[in-house]
Amino acid sequence: MLQTTYDLTFSDLDERARQYNARGSVPDFDACVAEYARLAEHVRRTCPGVYDIQYGPSKGERLDIFPATRNHHLSPVFVFIHGGYWRSQTKEDASIMAEVFTQAGVAVAVLEYTLLPEATLPEVIRQVRNAVAWLYQHGKQYGMDANRLYIGGSSAGGHLAAMAAAEGWTTNHGLPEDVIKGAACLSGLYDLAPLCDINVNEWLQLAVWQAPRVSPLHNLPRPGLPMVLAVGGLETEGFKNQTLAYEAACRQQGLKVQNIAASRNNHFDLLCEWSKADSPLTQAVLDLICNRR
Repeated sequence: MLQTTYDLTFSDLDERARQYNARGSVPDFDACVAEYARLAEHVRRTCPGVYDIQYGPSKGERLDIFPATRNHHLSPVFVFIHGGYWRSQTKEDASIMAEVFTQAGVAVAVLEYTLLPEATLPEVIRQVRNAVAWLYQHGKQYGMDANRLYIGGSSAGGHLAAMAAAEGWTTNHGLPEDVIKGAACLSGLYDLAPLCDINVNEWLQLAVWQAPRVSPLHNLPRPGLPMVLAVGGLETEGFKNQTLAYEAACRQQGLKVQNIAASRNNHFDLLCEWSKADSPLTQAVLDLICNRR
């Protein structure tokens, strides 16, 4: 089993629960969610989009596409997966990067998935991978280049993006091994074993022995994959250490990892950096996608 020098379990279960309590780490969670809604509403007013495209059989398997503007050729696509600890939030409030990215020539696809506990986590991972396959097969009709597909997410969405970037699943979906060209994960959860003994497992419903199968730390991307990681400086040590452990494992695997400093951000407003054209996090992801470095 992969070992990490970063503390992911902490001194006792009460402390561990505190470390992985994202809502408890901010003074006003409702205000953070309201800001997502405000930014997403602005995107819907200003950006052309195609909504509620079914990418799989279940009602949760839907996505929105925001085509790139001022682009006469097929565009690279950034696939975004929302967070919410796998049990809350929706794609409708998650498209906050679409205006900036589409104006830079990058199409955006925002995924929905069946929330826990209605679905199991392995089923959600399957859905997200199915969405990648759907975009690879059908993206061209929406002006997207299937050979330039990048994926990202925040919090639980960061976990799901990392599982989509993991090596070894694409063959069963008829996809090339390098279908994912790069990944950008914010405040992700990469080793789920520490969550199996705290309240999160009320909806996660994992046994400790099952955790490695659904943990990005034990399912790394292919060597050489470029990746952007970030975690807010105001987040708990739990979330910081999760990112540091995953970064170390990815570097050891030969991935090209860029960790973007975000000292003034918390677990929730970090995502809002992607709504700002001049933020270092936005620039890092656009550099990754557009090969500007």
